[in-house]
Amino acid sequence: MNNINEHTNGAAWQPWIATSGRVLLAAIFVLSGIAKLADPTGSAGYIASVGLPAPQLALWGAIAVELLGGLALIAGYKVRLVSAALAAFSVVTAALFHAQLGDQMQFIMFFKNVAMAGGLMQIVAFGGGRLSLDSRFATTAD
Repeated sequence: MNNINEHTNGAAWQPWIATSGRVLLAAIFVLSGIAKLADPTGSAGYIASVGLPAPQLALWGAIAVELLGGLALIAGYKVRLVSAALAAFSVVTAALFHAQLGDQMQFIMFFKNVAMAGGLMQIVAFGGGRLSLDSRFATTAD
C-alpha cells in the first residue's frame, strides 16, 4: 500500500525530477562556457562592447563560473552555494548585457536570465535532491 502511495504522489520520482531540473538549468551555463572557449576573441569583444573594464579577465571569469558552476550543478556538488552564485551571475548578466528592454529580443533575454535565477533560487531553498553528491556525502551534522 505504501508503495502505491509513493508512486501516486510523485515521491518515487522526486529524486529524478530534481536531478533533471539541475541538469536542465546547468546546460545553458555549460554550453555558454564552451561557446566562449570556442571564440574567446569574439566573446571578449562582446564584453568590451558594453563598456566593462578588463574584458579578458571578465571573459575568463565568466567561463570559470559557467563551466565549473554548471558542472558542479549537474553533479550536485555544493548545489546551494553554486546555485546562489549562478543566480547572481544570471541577474548581473541580465542587467549588463540585456538591459535594452525596448528591444524585444533583449527583453526576452533579460527575463530568461531572471527566470533562470528564479529556478536556481529554488535549488538554494530546497537543495539538489537525493541524487546529488551533496546528498551522498551528507553527514548527520549537516
